[in-house]
Amino acid sequence: MFLSLADSVLSAADPSPSPTPSETPSPRVPSLQDAQESATNAAGWVEQNWSTWLAIGLQVLLIVVIAVVLRVAVRRAITKLIDRMSRTEQTVDSTPLGGLLVNLERRRQRSQAIGSVLRSVASFLIVGTAALMILSAFNINLAPLLASAGVAGVAIGFGARNLVTDFLSGVFMILEDQYGVGDTIDAGVASGEVIEVGLRVTKLRGDGGEIWYVRNGEVKRIGNLSQGWATANVDVTVHAGEDLDKVKATLDEVAEKMSAEEPWNELLWGPIEVLGLDSVLLDSMVVRVTAKTMPGKSLTVERELRWRVKRAFDAADIRIVGGATAPVEEQPADPTAGMAAPSVYANASSPQSAAASPLAPPTPTSTTK
Repeated sequence: MFLSLADSVLSAADPSPSPTPSETPSPRVPSLQDAQESATNAAGWVEQNWSTWLAIGLQVLLIVVIAVVLRVAVRRAITKLIDRMSRTEQTVDSTPLGGLLVNLERRRQRSQAIGSVLRSVASFLIVGTAALMILSAFNINLAPLLASAGVAGVAIGFGARNLVTDFLSGVFMILEDQYGVGDTIDAGVASGEVIEVGLRVTKLRGDGGEIWYVRNGEVKRIGNLSQGWATANVDVTVHAGEDLDKVKATLDEVAEKMSAEEPWNELLWGPIEVLGLDSVLLDSMVVRVTAKTMPGKSLTVERELRWRVKRAFDAADIRIVGGATAPVEEQPADPTAGMAAPSVYANASSPQSAAASPLAPPTPTSTTK
């Protein structure tokens, strides 16, 4: 008790100064021992997890390498397949008739489009699968991501259904080779020469020089006027009284002469045939002439054939009737033809009028007594 009292007295006599609120404690400098402890903990954590991280890294590296190698191999295979298809088409079109149908620009654009679509689809599938596998390697739950992607895909599909329709229609048009650059087509909404084929829009140049942009999804039917061959049909209408043998002989002469001249012998892929009478009317007859021509050249052949037929018929004195027969012009009627000749009784001073006029009554005379 005495010692505790003495200690309290000494502490009261020599109090230690208390820190003021304004004073801040000095930062503690880490010692060498603290650094050693931190290094030991880090080394222990690395030692515990290095195998896991190494396995994940090797797995990711393996996925990337396989994806890159597979993508390169698939792209090369697609390129070789497209080249083989082009060589096959060249072999099939090696005939004289098929050689005229070869359009290098059309084949090049078609091959590029098909190859681009296939390579893009293959790259998307390979890269997408590799990305999902890498995320799965890091133990990331892919269920929410896949669900969100599915909902987003459905929303985008509904919102851009016209775009998807145009794209898919363009892909099938190119794969089926329905038309190509240089073809003359009738797409329903527009017609003209194809100057560019795209996956979404086809560009046409009309007869007047205008350019039509036709969406592939809106094309319901396509009439290709440049594939195979075309037919030139000319209907010649002659008077009903003409000699049919003379008409046929004149047409045969025109056909034979035209088929032997340049450049019509190249545009004509068959003989010009006189099919015969197409119709017989009271005052006219229609004779049909036809010929198989190069695609897209039927109108040119028809114009030249009409020109030659008209000149030959004029030289042979064969009358051509255009449309309805014109009526024979009659002399205009004399307006005075229905009027009677003037009568002599119209002149009051003529003897006939005097003889026909009534007698005047006698005047009374007066008598004087």
